Amino acid sequence: MDGQHGPGSGTETHFGFTEVPLGAKQGLVDDVFHKVASRYDLMNDLMSGGLHRAWKSAMTTAIGLPRGPRRFDLLDVAGGTGDIAFRAIGAGGVGVAVTVLDINGAMLDVGAARAAKKRLSDRITFVQGNAEDLPFPDRSFDAVTIAFGIRNVPRIPLALKEMRRVLRPGGRLLVLEFSKVDVPGLDRVYDAFSFKVIPQLGRMVAGDAEPYRYLVESIRRFPDAETFADMIREAGFEQVTATPMTGGIAALHVGFRI
Repeated sequence: MDGQHGPGSGTETHFGFTEVPLGAKQGLVDDVFHKVASRYDLMNDLMSGGLHRAWKSAMTTAIGLPRGPRRFDLLDVAGGTGDIAFRAIGAGGVGVAVTVLDINGAMLDVGAARAAKKRLSDRITFVQGNAEDLPFPDRSFDAVTIAFGIRNVPRIPLALKEMRRVLRPGGRLLVLEFSKVDVPGLDRVYDAFSFKVIPQLGRMVAGDAEPYRYLVESIRRFPDAETFADMIREAGFEQVTATPMTGGIAALHVGFRI
C-alpha cells in the first residue's frame, strides 16, 4: 500500500497515476488548485453533469443542522470556495456558524469574496491550514465535512484522525467523494467521458487540460466505498456508513465520534 492509502508510513505516494515523493504531493496539488480556483465550481458542473449539486445537497441534509437559534459549529475541510458553507448556512438556523479550512490561498480568496458578496462574512470564517494538522483545539465542532477533497490529502489516515480529534462527542464526520462505478456499462461510458472529454473541457473552459487530467486520475486511484469506510473506522469513528450515489460515481460516508 502506498503512503496515501496506508497507515501513513512510506516515502512515496501518488499524484494521479504518477508516483511522487510523499513530501512533494502537497505542492503539486496546490499548483493544480491555484490554476483552477476561479473556474472550480463551473468545472465541477461540467465534470459531473451538474450531479455534484444534488450530491452536496444530500450531504448538507445529512449534517443534521438545527433550524432554530441553537449554536452549531461546522468545520468544512478543503472547502475554500465556500460551496458547502453557503449550503449549510441556507439550510440551518441562525445559530449555524461555519469555519472553512483550505490549504490553498487562491481557493480561500474565491470563497471569502463570495461570502462578502452574499453578506455572510459574519457567519463564515475562512482559515488557511492543513487537513493533516488542523489548527483547532480538541472537541471544537459539532460536525466536520469534506466534499471532493479527501483524495487530494497526502496522508489520509492522519487527516481522518485530526477530524475526529476536533469533533465533539456525538459529532459526525461526513465525507463526499468520487468512488467506483458499480453499474455494468456505466463504468465504460464514465471512463470514456473522464479521460477523453473532461481534459478537453478543461482546456476549453480554463485554458489548461493538465489539472483536470490529474483530477480524473486522482479519482481512479481513490479506494472504493467500503475500503474507505474501513479507513474511517480505523481512525476511530463508529457507526460508519457508506452510501453510493448515481451508480457509485460518488459516495457519501458518515461516521460518528462516540
